[in-house]
Amino acid sequence: MPQLNQSRRTFMKSAGALAAVAAAGGAASALTQPTEALGSKREEDAIAWSMCNVNCGGNCIFQWHVKDGKIAYMETDNIGDRDFQARACLRGRSMRRWVNSPDRLLYPMKRVGKRGEGKFERISWEEAIQLIHDKIQYTIDTYGNEAIYFNYGTGMYSTTGRNPSKRLLGMLGGFVNQLYDYSTHMMSASMPYMFGSDKKKGSVYSPYDNVNASSFSEAEAHSDLVVMFGNSPADTRMGGANAVWDFARVREAVNERGGKIVNIDYRLNETSAGHSDEWLPIRTGTDAALCAALCHEFVVDGKTDEDFLSTYCVGWDESTMPESAKGKGKSYKDYLMGTGYDKIEKTPEWASKITQIPAEKIRQLAKDLESAKAPFVCQGWGPQRHSNGEDTARAISMVPIALGQIGLPGTNTGQREAEPPTYLVGALPFKNPIKTKLPVYQWLNAIDHGSTMTATNAGIVGADKLGSDIKLLISYAGNCFTNQHGDINKVHEVLSDETKCEFILVWDTVLTDSGKYADLLLPDAMRAEQMNMQTQGYSEYYTGVTVGGPAQEAPGECRSHYDVCADIAETFGIREQFTEGRTQEQWIEFLYNEGRKKHPEMPTWDEILKQGVYKKELPPSIGLKDFRDDPVAHPLGTPSGKIEIYSESLDKLNDSWELEKGEEIHAIPVFWPGPEGYGEVTDEFPLYCSGFHYKSRTHSSFGFIKELDEMNRQQAWINPIDAKLRSIENGDKCRVKSPVGEIEIEAKVTPRIIPGTVGIPQGAWHDADMNGDRVDKGGCVNTLTAYRPTPLAKGNGPSHSIIVQITKA
Repeated sequence: MPQLNQSRRTFMKSAGALAAVAAAGGAASALTQPTEALGSKREEDAIAWSMCNVNCGGNCIFQWHVKDGKIAYMETDNIGDRDFQARACLRGRSMRRWVNSPDRLLYPMKRVGKRGEGKFERISWEEAIQLIHDKIQYTIDTYGNEAIYFNYGTGMYSTTGRNPSKRLLGMLGGFVNQLYDYSTHMMSASMPYMFGSDKKKGSVYSPYDNVNASSFSEAEAHSDLVVMFGNSPADTRMGGANAVWDFARVREAVNERGGKIVNIDYRLNETSAGHSDEWLPIRTGTDAALCAALCHEFVVDGKTDEDFLSTYCVGWDESTMPESAKGKGKSYKDYLMGTGYDKIEKTPEWASKITQIPAEKIRQLAKDLESAKAPFVCQGWGPQRHSNGEDTARAISMVPIALGQIGLPGTNTGQREAEPPTYLVGALPFKNPIKTKLPVYQWLNAIDHGSTMTATNAGIVGADKLGSDIKLLISYAGNCFTNQHGDINKVHEVLSDETKCEFILVWDTVLTDSGKYADLLLPDAMRAEQMNMQTQGYSEYYTGVTVGGPAQEAPGECRSHYDVCADIAETFGIREQFTEGRTQEQWIEFLYNEGRKKHPEMPTWDEILKQGVYKKELPPSIGLKDFRDDPVAHPLGTPSGKIEIYSESLDKLNDSWELEKGEEIHAIPVFWPGPEGYGEVTDEFPLYCSGFHYKSRTHSSFGFIKELDEMNRQQAWINPIDAKLRSIENGDKCRVKSPVGEIEIEAKVTPRIIPGTVGIPQGAWHDADMNGDRVDKGGCVNTLTAYRPTPLAKGNGPSHSIIVQITKA
């Protein structure tokens, strides 16, 4: 087992520290320090570096302490200035329990019971690889490559991620790829109609790209007011390499400046609880109504930036409308002032009835925004994860747009804080000959009736229609068949019908609820059990790379994803084409060195093997700064080159797409309740319900770790007013029922949630007798969510738009 030295982070905040680094011979090798000097190493230990790689975005640093070839304990980052330590959160610190769990999958297994029963028998790797070969070949020969779909997942994946399977499938003729993701589905689809895509990159729009959004470090430097819509880094992005640490510095700086932070959420989340400025409780799913009322007040108070709106925007008022929409009362200002299509003035009193925020509070927030020199408005991904999420995401951005507070120091575009713009190393490359992309939330429909799905009724991109029903489904490191999808009972009905999807391959480390639907279940080696490399995540605003491992051998017959795919490639006679003569370790070295060509300041390969970690400071980023400085030289990727408050493209889609009854696509970001949103409660289901991210899990990852469950129990949050009406006390076992399912869960009676709404932590593992009453004893919120893709994105908006009744069990 190699001895790998630790190194300090290779950047410091002060100019003096940076000068010292340069004098020492450059950032790549500066300030290295052996572990012994830190008192963190036992004499007999060896250390292997790694990073946490579940999808919270942090990628915090691990040091695996190894004794006699086995991980003895894990230590996180303890080197360098505390401001830059990538220290793991409570989830990451429990990773050894995952790696060495008695629940690890150890052998390839083939299904012997009904799909969903979780009954398997052990088979050899040779049999498993031949079975995969046969099923892929049969599917291609019988239905074509568009019958193959690689499902979305965010689990603890190996150093090469999902790309080995995608690389292999691409060489075999391709597969239907994913469009968008479960995290940002509605934003990713709707925001390009407002801000455009990045023309320089020629890429799909990213709602947290540094071109489109500002970094928290920019707020730290200049902001005097931070307004956060449903954004809680302390819940979603914990850890020293994560956005919660950026936010902590923002909070200190803003408060020192005499400013404040306002957190708008239906519950007093961990971020809001950690600072004492202001929590504005809001009825879940009604953020767009609040934003309309704020913008209404800007107009009434004469605080809108009319020069900015006329120069940089389309659709603010009649004078900025495109010719096709003039004279029809379709502008956003008409909508606000009651001269638009619905003839309702969006006053604070109007919004108060919808949002449950008092009108005087709305007016005060408007005045705070108007008087702020540099307001930083941002949103998490919860508000857009509603059935009306496409409008909500754009509506939040209207707050800084109306004030002209975009592209300036200390401001943001209303989107989530920016991700780092630089990834130092690339991933295993693949090419997919098939250009057809399926919105990720549509895969279940594609199994059920894929051949009838088109661009206009299902949001298919890259083709006019889907060429086939999905017949072969692959999941790698994901629990999105059931647990992280919508309407688990409906998923069960579709997947258990073997005449629909004919073969399901699941690759994972433990048996998830989704894994129970596998026809073939493969045991993956974890990152700690192979050489691994990971560039910094998309959260804290720096960039870096970690290389290390393996810390121990994989248990049983677990194998790396890459090695198995290479063996499958051999059965098709393309092993050499797949590997290009490289082992996984050689690919890692190759990809690292390719990154170093672009970033020569990085350590050499031998140096990174010794020091394990390299980090690089990034300057703050201001979203849309180039556009603000010169809109002619730097136009946006919209048809007009401007911010399109009114989108002709969306207006045309509303007329041309085949929408479900009651669905609408709006040209401007209106408040539209959406299915199971505001006003949809009934006598049978009188409460609104929403999921939220929870400290004990990243989605469903870590959901089987007993110690985390004990520290953070799965509980339904309910306000004391609602609890008293139902004779529910704190700790009572309760039943929560929606139109599509029912769960059993403990009650958390707390004033930290707004009356009329129940909050349920998402990601708890589904646990129900699917041949019996189907009541989920695990308390998984997606047992309650309807499966109804949103109008524009065809996304998972119903994740947080639920109506329920809660009763004492």
